[in-house]
Amino acid sequence: MGWSRLLSGFSKKTFWFSPFVLFTITMIFKIYLAAFVIYDGELLRPLLTGLPSIWTAFALVELFASRRKLAVYLIVNLLLTTVYFAVIMYYKYFGIIVTYHALMQIGQVAEVKGSVFQLLHPYFLLIYVDIVAAALVLIFNKKIRHSWNKLSNRRFQPLGAPFALFVSMFAICVLIVWPNRGIANELVQNERMGILNYEVFLMATGGNEKLLNPASVNQSAINELKGISEVVNPVGKDAAKGRNVIVVQLEAFQNFLLDKTIDGKEITPNLNKLLKESVYFPHFYQQAGSGNTSDAEFLTNTSLYVPLRVPATEAYADKALPSLPKLFRAQGYEALTFHTNDVAFWNRKNLYQALGFSRYYDRAFFGDEDIVHFGSSDEVLYKKTVAELKKQAEAGKKFYAMIISMSSHHPFNLPEPKNKISLPDRYQDTFVGDYIYSQNYTDYALGVLFDELKAGGLWDNSTIVIYGDHMGLPIYSLSKTDLSLLKELNGRDYNDAQMMNIPLIISAPGALKAQVLTQTGGQSDIMPTIANLAGISLAGTVHFGQDLLNQQHNLLPERYYLPSGSFINDREIFIPGAGFSDGRSIPLTKADKSGNAASTLEADQTRSTRSEFDRALKLLQMSDSYVRSLPAYKPDEGVPEDGSKSR
Repeated sequence: MGWSRLLSGFSKKTFWFSPFVLFTITMIFKIYLAAFVIYDGELLRPLLTGLPSIWTAFALVELFASRRKLAVYLIVNLLLTTVYFAVIMYYKYFGIIVTYHALMQIGQVAEVKGSVFQLLHPYFLLIYVDIVAAALVLIFNKKIRHSWNKLSNRRFQPLGAPFALFVSMFAICVLIVWPNRGIANELVQNERMGILNYEVFLMATGGNEKLLNPASVNQSAINELKGISEVVNPVGKDAAKGRNVIVVQLEAFQNFLLDKTIDGKEITPNLNKLLKESVYFPHFYQQAGSGNTSDAEFLTNTSLYVPLRVPATEAYADKALPSLPKLFRAQGYEALTFHTNDVAFWNRKNLYQALGFSRYYDRAFFGDEDIVHFGSSDEVLYKKTVAELKKQAEAGKKFYAMIISMSSHHPFNLPEPKNKISLPDRYQDTFVGDYIYSQNYTDYALGVLFDELKAGGLWDNSTIVIYGDHMGLPIYSLSKTDLSLLKELNGRDYNDAQMMNIPLIISAPGALKAQVLTQTGGQSDIMPTIANLAGISLAGTVHFGQDLLNQQHNLLPERYYLPSGSFINDREIFIPGAGFSDGRSIPLTKADKSGNAASTLEADQTRSTRSEFDRALKLLQMSDSYVRSLPAYKPDEGVPEDGSKSR
């Protein structure tokens, strides 16, 4: 059956102006625009995977839109275009393919509109040019509108649309989706399936998620997969027992900033000084997912992995989660959390309830003083937090306090008065320059925190834990100028290993000896490390991290910022392709005992194995299965109080 019969009633002249053909041509442009941004030069595959889904949508229009067909075509075109636009924008920051799950987070967009605009390249808007042009012509030219409507209402030969639909659906299901359904790497799976087919595949199947029997998830099985064993006499056990614990989570803070100077000026002078009296882990990596900062809070307090496509606050906030706040409260501590944004953002109120915090302090407590981005500045955060902690101490209460900094949030456009460092001209009006200004301010504000803690008599009797929540400089968003500045600053090309690398610093004055520990760690390891120092047993508490003071080897499964199947070990970051065999490795740069970069492991020194790949995927599967099996949170377990009402 040839095209002449399928398009019976169309002349050659009018054929090219039919909505089916015209919008197919414009959608091809959009397919390749997305491919240019995401797939780095793929030519044939985007067309072969993209056209069948476009033709399926348009064949459905031909079959079921008996009236106002042109308007329906425009609506379908707009919807498909918006999917491509969302995929492009999401990839530019997160390096992943957006899914329908992100629609549940649409309410957060207003809060981060500055980040959206920073990522928006003008040429991305060309993706809507055909829709805008068509709408303008139809609105202002009645003659064309009448002719095009008449042309649009001509019907295919009776079997034409069903035939086109059958062929497209067959190609999608049998030739495109089915052979690629088992790929763990979401980016490769999306590339092989095509953007629209991949989105429908996830909606129809939920992807590759397969849960285990939760009874099979126990600490012994977890340790075996990670390749570790329990330590009989752990180093550092009880070293900080009885102390207050203050955990500071730094917004978008990456490890490469520490001990760096620009034209002789330190970027992080206060943290550099703290390093000299702390335990410092330079090979520490983020494990956050789509919830970003809130996911980092979840990881730190539970030692469980984040869910695959949605924030932990959405997937797990109704669960009775085992956590550090609950463990400390069982020891008689108050468990407090401080954040200058509204507690409703990222559903934090429910998360804090599930984690067992006894009280939260949000924007209602900190007020509208000295606003930076979404709330009061870090300076206000730290001053008001320490004042509240002093009240706890004066009342004879020990506390576990989590403090969430926020002033260095993407897109790093600090108010001018907050710039505390003078950068040379080459950094002006660059993304990297703005990032350094913001993180220098982060360090400045930390100096305020340290001074307040010392002045308030809290410093010497506290264990202070500082780490970054997630990367700030996504490699997929950086210009050539930005990459050049980073190479100048770091002495090597910026890559995924540096992007994922955040610091972990633990200071307990008088209790911990300053040292640099070069083993690999991740955010899931914070809970067991703190528990060991505080003398809190994790027996009976399922956790996927490990005590970094007592384990020399690690296997860190990654998801979201790196595709599923990725992991970090002692030597490299491994990122799979369609499977293990076509994966790629990014060697880690190892530090010496002073914390300075010493060497980069060569390819023949990196020996990631299929076993590690399989075990990393199994660990994620075990965590998902375990958390979903947990009972629902019961209100009588203690709803956290609003700290603003305690004043």
